[in-house]
Amino acid sequence: MNIQVLSAVLIPFLGTVLGSGSVFFLRGEMKQSIQRALLGFASGVMVAASVWSLIIPAMDQSEHMGKLAFLPAFIGVWTGFLFLLVLDEFVPHLHVNSDCPEGVNCGLGKNTMMVFAVALHNLPEGMAVGVVAAGWLSGNETISFAGALALSIGIAIQNLPEGAIISLPLKSNGMNRGKAFGIGALSGFVEPVGAVITILLASIFVPVLPYLLAFSAGAMLYVVVEELIPQMSEGNHSNIGTVFFAVGFTLMMVLDVALG
Repeated sequence: MNIQVLSAVLIPFLGTVLGSGSVFFLRGEMKQSIQRALLGFASGVMVAASVWSLIIPAMDQSEHMGKLAFLPAFIGVWTGFLFLLVLDEFVPHLHVNSDCPEGVNCGLGKNTMMVFAVALHNLPEGMAVGVVAAGWLSGNETISFAGALALSIGIAIQNLPEGAIISLPLKSNGMNRGKAFGIGALSGFVEPVGAVITILLASIFVPVLPYLLAFSAGAMLYVVVEELIPQMSEGNHSNIGTVFFAVGFTLMMVLDVALG
């Protein structure tokens, strides 16, 4: 695995590590305005990446199907979206100030459930990076390294508040800072693991790459619509998240087109 692919694989994990590191210098929660800006920016990057780095390449690779070239992308997006929908039904994504949802077994403790939920949600994100990187490594002309890198950066920015959401409550419940940081950081370790496994199985995945690219796009879009946008729009003066959504979207668009 070359240094470029390694960097794309590790960047999302770095985002979780940095977010978890907030336990060393924040007494309470991350400022709402900062969290909204980060979530808005990450949402914009991930939506743009889903279109330019995942869905469009999936359709380009299916041109031989003629007027049905949209079909792999259509099937893949819906499969990815429904996969995350089902995952959320079994492992709800708990937020820092949320009470235990009705119908959820909280016997393991809210913090344990939160770590488990974030870790499971991170797995398809790591696989998305791995799919794009595998396509680039295979020499596919419709996939650029810039697209893989931009997608990794978008996920990393999303992971900043997620790392904080885990480590800060653990510290508030009496855990020492070092241990709270370690558990928060480890919740993001499934991302590089998922990415590396996907890359190692590239020989199996490449023949169905259009479907997998679109699957990743569907999973990303679900995360944006279900989790990031609602969080960035909470309360008053949510326009900062909207503005940074536009910043992230246009930046990703420029990176993917200009550098791709």
